[in-house]
Amino acid sequence: MKILVVGSGAREDAICQSLQKSDRYNDVYCAPGNAGMKLSGIQTVGINEMEFTKLADFAIENDVNYTVVGPEQPLVEGIVDYFHERGLRIFGPDKKAAQIEGSKTFTKNLMKNANVPTAFFQEFTDFGLAIEYVEKTDKFPIVIKANGLASGKGVFIVESLDAAIDVLHDLLKDHQFGTEKVVIEEYLQGEEFSLMAFVNGSNFYPMPIAQDYKRALDGDQGLNTGGMGAVCPVENISSDVVYSAYKHVLKPFVRQMEAEEVSYTGVLYAGLIMTANGLRVIEFNVRFGDPETEVVLPRLKSDLSKVIDNLLLNEDVDDITWRDHGLDLGVFVASNGYPTNPEMGKSIGTKEQFTDTQLEINFAGVNENDGELITDGGRLYLVHTHAHTLLNAQDKVYSYLENVDTTNVFYRKDIGHNSN
Repeated sequence: MKILVVGSGAREDAICQSLQKSDRYNDVYCAPGNAGMKLSGIQTVGINEMEFTKLADFAIENDVNYTVVGPEQPLVEGIVDYFHERGLRIFGPDKKAAQIEGSKTFTKNLMKNANVPTAFFQEFTDFGLAIEYVEKTDKFPIVIKANGLASGKGVFIVESLDAAIDVLHDLLKDHQFGTEKVVIEEYLQGEEFSLMAFVNGSNFYPMPIAQDYKRALDGDQGLNTGGMGAVCPVENISSDVVYSAYKHVLKPFVRQMEAEEVSYTGVLYAGLIMTANGLRVIEFNVRFGDPETEVVLPRLKSDLSKVIDNLLLNEDVDDITWRDHGLDLGVFVASNGYPTNPEMGKSIGTKEQFTDTQLEINFAGVNENDGELITDGGRLYLVHTHAHTLLNAQDKVYSYLENVDTTNVFYRKDIGHNSN
């Protein structure tokens, strides 16, 4: 098969590498991809993920069997609808369904109608009314979320009234991330985890749960990022809690989408938290999570290309199998200054340094210059391994990272710290 993956990050690298592990001997293209992907034989295509016409033209000219969309922005902007208009098969939700990630309020209302447990919330477009609301709040911290897309950086946990006012000013006055509306909700405390599922209409097929680490610095300190690492499975989340997530979150939410004529084919991501008062939903996303994908897909024993093909053909998928032993760990290396102002054009080593290792590496914001890889984004690459235990996995990954030149980069040294 010929398969096109849209996107340029480590998530897309992981998707491509999984698609390559097929007895179909798939030709996998990634648009636009990145310079690091070429080290694992992925064919990159110099077309931006938002250039829908060029992407569709490429798919037609190269007899691509189907396209897989990695990032959220093209989904929210309607790439699936456009490809369908061109008669092309594509894996991901259409523009209407992608509002689940593009609009926090759209999703909150779906959850309310489905009786899916989530945090109490209020929404605001007016800065003054939002300020009045937080001034009356007698319990901090609270959570303020930008309503639109913010690349994982639009969620703020604020500890005081002054901090809340500053965040609201940034979002509703300065329109950071292009924000026109915010959601203010109660702060939920507990153990967070991520649950992804393949979805087609009323059918859903869960993946193993994972846990990502959003804060930039050790000890869960610093600013929120797109994710600094992940583990799969999550050993301190019980099978009973996971089953409850299937029964009380995925099942009613998928059924509510169908009841409200939100047709959905793709990957649905649920960000969940186990609180003292039970399971709650933090957010839903409409695509593979990042960095969760980098530690979940390596556990897939089935052929990913066949799974997606069957879903696009509206066929039942009843034979998805996953590795049921050991643990997968991934740690991101990021540019200095990330997430606010990552440094660009800085050397991170020669290509040979990244190929002479037994660990798997998924590349993201990197480019190439005279045989060296250089920084071209915030998160640069994720180092992944599978091991029998968390300690074994940490030893493998961090032994490798101890030899990395950290002049221009940094990484967290405690990924997996709460998964013992």
